[in-house]
Amino acid sequence: MIRPRRSVLYMPASNPKAIEKARGLDCDAIILDLEDAVAPEAKETARAQAAEAVRSGGFGRREVIVRVNGLETPWGEADLAAVLEAGADAVLVPKVNDAGDVARYDGRLGRAPERTRLWVMIETCRCLFHLEGIAAAARTSRLSAFVMGTNDLAKEMGARQTPGREPFLGALGLSVAAARAHGLVILDGVYNGIDDAEGFERICRQGLDFGFDGKTLIHPNQIETCNRVFTPAAEEVAFARAVIAAFAQPENAGKGAIRVEGRMAERLHLAQAEKLVAVAQALGV
Repeated sequence: MIRPRRSVLYMPASNPKAIEKARGLDCDAIILDLEDAVAPEAKETARAQAAEAVRSGGFGRREVIVRVNGLETPWGEADLAAVLEAGADAVLVPKVNDAGDVARYDGRLGRAPERTRLWVMIETCRCLFHLEGIAAAARTSRLSAFVMGTNDLAKEMGARQTPGREPFLGALGLSVAAARAHGLVILDGVYNGIDDAEGFERICRQGLDFGFDGKTLIHPNQIETCNRVFTPAAEEVAFARAVIAAFAQPENAGKGAIRVEGRMAERLHLAQAEKLVAVAQALGV
């Protein structure tokens, strides 16, 4: 099933007003955060509030994901237990390093509803050398999404977050490739410049060019731009429909490449067109 994930907003689960506000925002998904956005003394309160928010619902079409603390922390096990009992759409886990970590978290999801998925943060130097194995774990687990954690990655690498993200281009490209090789959703990392609208749009467009499904956000004022950038343009949808229609013609049934509106289209473009149209239909475009 194609489900839009253009804009995925982090909300600190320690803030009940933020949780309530999230129910009316025009983002595709909400991540109730128990990890980085929550101080140690507020972890238990945040856990209880996230679980209650999931149980109470009211988020409409939005997916609700809870980012838990890692199992190596004092809060990880209790976070997972609370989230699984509440029945979130997905659990987002931090700092996985290899397929073994995926299996460890997946083993904790045995009692969760069938629909509850496992999402993982791609944010450590070690995991970059195990991307293929991590993504391949989707075959035997609930793993369904990668989420880039560029802030943590920058910290580990000692890299600067330049306007063009040059230090991370390799990691971004390889992460997208690994995700696509195994049918995973992949979301770009956050942009820290809350008031830098021009810079944010530039990075959104870079993420779109890389092939990300959408972007994680840290502030509601980033939602509109993110949705606009990651929504297929009308002309793109129209051309995709033309490609689909052209290949459906009897005379093109055995052809690998045809001419559509003055452009060359191969069978691989047909698959891309079908996906684009499915996304557009899901968005009502």
